[in-house]
Amino acid sequence: MAGSPHAALRETLTKVRARIAELRANSDHLSEEETKAILIDPVLAALGWHVDELEDVRREYRAKPSDNPVDYALFVFGKPRLFIEAKALTTALDRKSASQVLGYAATVGVGWCVLANGDEYRLYKSHANVDVDEKLLRTVRLSDPAQAGLCLETLALIAREQMGDTELELLWKSQFVDRRVKTTLEELFAEENGALARLVHKRSGELSLGDVKESLQRAQLQVHFPAVAAPATAVGHPAPGSESKPPNAPHSPPVELHDLIDGGLVQAPLSLEKTYKGVQLEAVVEVDGRVRFAEESYDSLSTAGGMARKSVIGAPEGREYPQTNGWTFWQYRDLETGDLRPIDDLRQRYLQSKA
Repeated sequence: MAGSPHAALRETLTKVRARIAELRANSDHLSEEETKAILIDPVLAALGWHVDELEDVRREYRAKPSDNPVDYALFVFGKPRLFIEAKALTTALDRKSASQVLGYAATVGVGWCVLANGDEYRLYKSHANVDVDEKLLRTVRLSDPAQAGLCLETLALIAREQMGDTELELLWKSQFVDRRVKTTLEELFAEENGALARLVHKRSGELSLGDVKESLQRAQLQVHFPAVAAPATAVGHPAPGSESKPPNAPHSPPVELHDLIDGGLVQAPLSLEKTYKGVQLEAVVEVDGRVRFAEESYDSLSTAGGMARKSVIGAPEGREYPQTNGWTFWQYRDLETGDLRPIDDLRQRYLQSKA
């Protein structure tokens, strides 16, 4: 469909991807303003935002004169619907920058935020009553060819035509609920004296409670919810690849760390790190797919992440450790760029390769 908005967005992302590669090959260092003009503005224009019209886009936006400005405020029907905080291309996106724009958005009633450096885009739900890291809905990197489809789908969620619809909210709700259910199931399975052991004991009368507890300690649980795709892109066309999938297509299999190791995406041992509330945390993905933190090995990134957060903030009442999405919590060092990346990037790349 040449000339359609869908094709225009794909074409723009292809050009931006090539421009990023060129800039890095020439070791060009863009300023923040240059990054916005050369890399971010074209993407917004392809998404239908009139970047030169105040009715659509306001730069250096302040709700009050005394407020710190936001790089972009995108308006729908006269009200700001999304904030974009921009950084220079060579600047790694971090928790501090996200916290600032999310805090301001929540204060002035803006539900969605994007943190971007022209290559990486992080989409957040600012009103979610969870930790900053858990407000993250999607993170994509334009320079990664393996993420081309995911970039197209994700950025289309913030197209001008889309911001007045409910699909973004529905996508967030499904992901948020799935995260909570997954974490709760993992915690129930891990609790030696929890409700799950008593339930299994009750339903298996021939087994003692001690037998059940010992069995649960030996068991390894992997809970996987396939990534939910947007029902349609913002430009009114099916999400990339969705046309070819039958209505009852089977879900993709769970992705585990050893899948990434076997697929060559993770070279174990792989060092992980996270700066959490000012504390530097470190872990290691071992060759068997387990994650070592503070001299203890765990079966999942989420458990290791929960124990890492516990070492900083303690455990919430009634839980052994805070609920944590380990895929988005832990970061690894990209050898090509030197940037810290969520390890979920590698999981998404693996899923793309299997699609």
